[in-house]
Amino acid sequence: MDDDAPYPRFASRGKAYVYVLPCRDEDLLKVGFSRDPFTRFSTLHRRFFDFFDLERGLLLDAERVVDARRIERRLIEAFPEQRAMAPLVVPVSAAGHTEWYRGVHADVAALLEDIARTDGLNLSRSLVPWLQGYLEARADLLHDWSARIVDALDWATHNAPDDRDATRLRRALIDTLDMYVAAGVGVESRLPRHVIDWYANGEHRRLFR
Repeated sequence: MDDDAPYPRFASRGKAYVYVLPCRDEDLLKVGFSRDPFTRFSTLHRRFFDFFDLERGLLLDAERVVDARRIERRLIEAFPEQRAMAPLVVPVSAAGHTEWYRGVHADVAALLEDIARTDGLNLSRSLVPWLQGYLEARADLLHDWSARIVDALDWATHNAPDDRDATRLRRALIDTLDMYVAAGVGVESRLPRHVIDWYANGEHRRLFR
């Protein structure tokens, strides 16, 4: 695992997407484009599946970066008066403090629908099925990855209880398994027994979220 990567290595497919990410608890959304939406979402918030309302999220397969940039620019230029500040929880390192808008979800969705129809592009009208498919396609990584982490955590518990890397790994595993559960993708059949037991414990999840 990379130091900054909260999830197991998920390779990019190299396409270009325009995304709309509405916040769950307020009328605020983020517009952007990325070749790797999953990694982009996780840099905006490590528990993006909780922070954003994925049911209302949108993802347009723009096919090429040049087209994704063009479509993103159309969305940005359509709502200059509704620009808003990014939530404080979005890390500065994510470079995600621009292209936030308030009170325009219905209008942004309508414009993206029109662009998709006019340009003949595929638009996912909810990010939940997209995330389910994404995670299902990579679920075979969970078994060995989770086993290595739990083994490392067990070693740290007995030999280096204050190890900061252990804290990071613990949080990464909790977030990953929570994400699968939140997306409705079953994990028990893909995990070793000792990882299932570790995850079911519960106490560490309350401490490290």
